Amino acid sequence: MSKTNRTKLLLDMITFIAFLVAMDPRSLGIAVHEWLTIALAGTVVVHLLLNWNWIVEVTMRLFAKGKGLNGARVNYILNWAMFFDGVLIMLSGLMISQAVMPILGLSFPESFSWRSFHSLSTNLFMLGLGLHVALHLNWIVSTAKRLFTRKIKQVIPANISMDGKDVRA
Repeated sequence: MSKTNRTKLLLDMITFIAFLVAMDPRSLGIAVHEWLTIALAGTVVVHLLLNWNWIVEVTMRLFAKGKGLNGARVNYILNWAMFFDGVLIMLSGLMISQAVMPILGLSFPESFSWRSFHSLSTNLFMLGLGLHVALHLNWIVSTAKRLFTRKIKQVIPANISMDGKDVRA
């Protein structure tokens, strides 16, 4: 397995788990929610950079006629929709910020519209994220199997099978 694929998988798993944790600001507190989501924006930038070659390749071929690009087109459009939605989540989140913006000396008048927009954008993002994971499920599973199977084989001695039986006989 390439080091890039291992990095992508681990980064994506951490980002996904952190996003799920950030989805309930009441459990950790608003300050943790806000700072965690800002950190998540950074992991998304790294994710995009790690996948930059794919982005460039599909962008160049997007309107070309050819077989096999339809799945990539759907994925490409979904990814851009999620990117723009993520920007809207961050913008609306900053507009209703109770922790990050006040530290920076900025505050905005409370607005139910921004809160509603933030919730709607986040819910749409969750739907997109579910579709994104579904479109990449084969890659996620195969990469995780390669990563974790290799790690297990490094820990288990060569004379012990994966089910724990001694293969010396």
